[in-house]
Amino acid sequence: MSLTGTKLQRVAVEAADRLPGTSSGHPFTAHLRVWKVAGKVFLIVTEDDPELEIITVKVDPHLGDALRRDHASISRGRYLDKEHWISIAAGDGVTRSLVEGLVHGSYELAEQQAPAKDRPEEDA
Repeated sequence: MSLTGTKLQRVAVEAADRLPGTSSGHPFTAHLRVWKVAGKVFLIVTEDDPELEIITVKVDPHLGDALRRDHASISRGRYLDKEHWISIAAGDGVTRSLVEGLVHGSYELAEQQAPAKDRPEEDA
């Protein structure tokens, strides 16, 4: 079942908040809530416009291309590098599992870019 914009954002926030070593805040503007791991951004949630209920995540460029081809509501990243980031709005095929998977994948990409000393410790 496809998600509404509000539900899409709620699923993304819940997924991000469950990941180890994350922080969130508004470092750019009061209207963009940003999640980071080891100082690296992995999720942006737009909070200023009910008509623009989107999330923005980091992806491998090939995955981003495929997702944009398959989903009309997925576009190049709204705020960051257009090759490595995508923005997701509510639409056909945008499901809980897709959103959770994209948030987890974005977290992993951001974590890998951080210096090893800054990464969250993995559970044994």
